Amino acid sequence: MIRTAVIMARGLGTRMRRAEAGATLDATQAAAAETGVKGMIPIRRPFLEYVVSALADAGIEEVVLVIGPEHEAMRQHFMHEAPPQRVRLRFAVQEEPLGTANAVTAAADVVGEVPFLVLNADNYYPVEAYRLLAAEGSAGTVAFDRDALVTGGNVDPERVRAFAVLDVGSDDMLRGVIEKPGDTLDLASDAARWVGMNLWAITPAVVRACRRVAKSPRGEYELPEAVALALQEGIPVRAIRLAAPVLDLSRRSDISTVAEHLGDMEPRP
Repeated sequence: MIRTAVIMARGLGTRMRRAEAGATLDATQAAAAETGVKGMIPIRRPFLEYVVSALADAGIEEVVLVIGPEHEAMRQHFMHEAPPQRVRLRFAVQEEPLGTANAVTAAADVVGEVPFLVLNADNYYPVEAYRLLAAEGSAGTVAFDRDALVTGGNVDPERVRAFAVLDVGSDDMLRGVIEKPGDTLDLASDAARWVGMNLWAITPAVVRACRRVAKSPRGEYELPEAVALALQEGIPVRAIRLAAPVLDLSRRSDISTVAEHLGDMEPRP
């Protein structure tokens, strides 16, 4: 079983920093949103505490936070103010925000030559997703059912257009990734049923693909494109189908809806 998880917390948080009409935030949430560091937005406790708590529930023993050199507040919180009790926590520094594949290589320099989970810092995934993905030490991803994302969480149908669509074979192996399909694909069709939410099991072979992948048109090294490169080179990547919601904390209006879904949950990182 995979015992290490990498949380990508280096993003610039452009959408979160953007003012949004109708978003209800208290003073501490507004101040955190201004920084763009989504993992530190307080929903009673910093959002990342809920994420780490869920990983611990799934049996993860070590968590590596990928941060930027400027993220001293996050380091201070998790090292001194509220260090996790159920996992060992370490940091990897991504010097520049050069994309998710670059974040993976920064983490791999800390983790070493072992498989590990990779996830976003601004998503709350179900514990079952971690357990299923970590059960084997092979490369993989969770393919979330589109309808479950919409009906069970805070993701509306329009937002699904910004997520990757996964091409999953009848053998439950990943055949391809369609990044941000927008209007190019009928999202109500069976071909668009399975959605990628950037939750992966990464092996050393996939890390090597991350080191070799070309920059995307956005000027970043993207993890889905690195996985596509690995697939082209014959590296098998399994896809675990799961009908379960994911909470998405991307913009200011998400804060109240995420808080509502988390309810009275007390994180135990």
